[in-house]
Amino acid sequence: MDKRLLGVLAFIVLIILLAGCQEDPEEESVPDEAKAEVASEAELRAQQYVELWSGQEFSKMFGSFLSQGAKDIYGSLNFVTWQENIFEQLGVSDVNVSYTPPENGGEYPKDMPADFNVQVGMETLAGPIEFEQTLTLVYETHAEMEDWFVEWNPGLILPKLELGDEVEVRMTEPKRGELVDRHDRPVAMNSEAMMVGVVPQNFNTAEQKQKLARALGIDVEEINAAMNKSWVQPHYFVPIKQVPRSDQLTLDRVFSVPGTKQEPSDFREYPYGEALAHLVGYIGPITAEQLGELEDEGYGPNDMIGRQGLERALENQLRGKPGMRVIAHKAGSAEPVTLFENNAGESQVIKLTIDAELQKSLYESMGGEPGASAAVDPETGETLALVSSPSYNPNEFVKGITGSRYNELTNAAGNPLFIRFAASYPPGSAIKPVTAAIGLAGGAIDPEEGVTIEGKQWQLNGSWGGFHITRLHDDVENPIDLHKAIVYSDNIYFAQKGLEIGREELVAGFGDFGFTDEIPFLLNLQPSQVSNEGSLGSDGQTADTAYGQGQMLINILHLASMYQPFVNGGTMYEPLLLDEDEPAIWKEGLVSDEDAELLRAAMRSVVTDGYAKSANIGEVAVAGKTGTAEYKMRTGERGSEDGYFVGYDSEDPGVIIAMMIEGIEDESNGSDYVAGKVAGVLAKHK
Repeated sequence: MDKRLLGVLAFIVLIILLAGCQEDPEEESVPDEAKAEVASEAELRAQQYVELWSGQEFSKMFGSFLSQGAKDIYGSLNFVTWQENIFEQLGVSDVNVSYTPPENGGEYPKDMPADFNVQVGMETLAGPIEFEQTLTLVYETHAEMEDWFVEWNPGLILPKLELGDEVEVRMTEPKRGELVDRHDRPVAMNSEAMMVGVVPQNFNTAEQKQKLARALGIDVEEINAAMNKSWVQPHYFVPIKQVPRSDQLTLDRVFSVPGTKQEPSDFREYPYGEALAHLVGYIGPITAEQLGELEDEGYGPNDMIGRQGLERALENQLRGKPGMRVIAHKAGSAEPVTLFENNAGESQVIKLTIDAELQKSLYESMGGEPGASAAVDPETGETLALVSSPSYNPNEFVKGITGSRYNELTNAAGNPLFIRFAASYPPGSAIKPVTAAIGLAGGAIDPEEGVTIEGKQWQLNGSWGGFHITRLHDDVENPIDLHKAIVYSDNIYFAQKGLEIGREELVAGFGDFGFTDEIPFLLNLQPSQVSNEGSLGSDGQTADTAYGQGQMLINILHLASMYQPFVNGGTMYEPLLLDEDEPAIWKEGLVSDEDAELLRAAMRSVVTDGYAKSANIGEVAVAGKTGTAEYKMRTGERGSEDGYFVGYDSEDPGVIIAMMIEGIEDESNGSDYVAGKVAGVLAKHK
């Protein structure tokens, strides 16, 4: 046989033998291409499920992706409704679910579960929640459809969550930031207290409620209102009222009432009480209206919130970042399990420009009489004191003021809840140095020129009818110049000079001192006005306005600020209240050095030679200006009068104090009565 033919036959035989050695095709391992196809099917289903999860599309997740076993165990009610309710309680938004691609290249045989490591993140009422879980898929046939399906369990909502758990969200309030004065003395501080509450399932008789109401000094209706809030469950702790730890007698009385419970809590305390009440304000339980507006910011029905003053204005800074605890009440277990906890953030201490002791002295000097006072630093504009009198104890509101006590305060003499430093009043003669500065700057007033004024009344001409300008003192020797007019507070002199300045020029001059401007201050203060319309419509109104009557109104803090240019070189600063703020010029170039010196000399003489003798004390060389604002009755007769004094230490003008006392008409020395109070405070804080 041909050798070449033999070689071919041998090769064929070899091929046949090799083929015979191959494994049965049914026992072959899956080719790489097939492996990739199987892996992509499982991952694709995982990706689709994760996308629906991130979009909170629970119905689609249940209908198209859950394994038959998961559907049978949990059902649509537990899977869809339960998750929706929990997410609503948590205030969930921005859900972001992702998975880590497998390191093994995605080898997922159909007869084995496919596990994916998923990362879950979501924003909640109190910040982000983040956790990792294993997402398991199994290959099943559903209605002739073969695919991968999710073996779901409640732990994919939150770790440790199980079927039958009742989830509760408890907000954890951060320790509220404190307020301190310029010398770091606390004016709103945190102290220890016990929150007295009840567990409804153990507290359900009328006798229990009556005993607790007596122990806490509240009405039974307040207990019922707390227990009837929408979030309350029979086993929940329902807070009723805070009691300071120092009030051991009340705590002992509460302890004797069956079904009550006490939990440690922070208590807000206001050490300066009435003296700083209107400025600092107080915190109290959040109202339903506030809760509706702020629920998205993490507030809950049991939260305390700033209700007045700086506590309200600085709520965001003082409150800090709340925390949250998500707990599960397990069937058959007395102790709940914490599913997630996000600790409350740190709050801050806010330092004020206020001198709390100066504030206290001013308040005490006013003796509970209706009025307001303010103290400012003329070199920075810092507000050193801002007082409203009479006042109330803000600690009453934190403890939980009763309706009867609130009504008592509302109807009390002097209206202690009214914030007088936020209002505006006729300034009377206290405005005369400002009118003088306007006249001097425009040339309408020559300080050396005197005018002759006879008698106590004057009018421009007969067109004024029965209207006259009246001065209190007609025994001052003529001629009356600027110095005498300020020292003896001559209304006729300033009325005449107001007419010489002119209507438009006078309005513009007061505008230069901030009239009609919104007062640049942290709290809302009523702006000062020249008149209701902002203009002067007649000669009589112009004359009246020039010495602080007519329709002129002024805020007490603004009044104190308007005296700054007389001692600092012509500048009026924006009134500051926060220590961290830098001085800011409100108005400048208001008075020349020469004119300021003239006015300072006259204001010192008001005390030494004029009608503010009560301020002429040895401890301090007081300078300033009195003022009496008269409220005329409908009959034209004299009515109520407010007394003013704006004063400072002429040798060391580090503080300017403005004070107004209502209803001084019965005081024999009029506004001198107020001057004595201011002088006493200046001496004490020299």
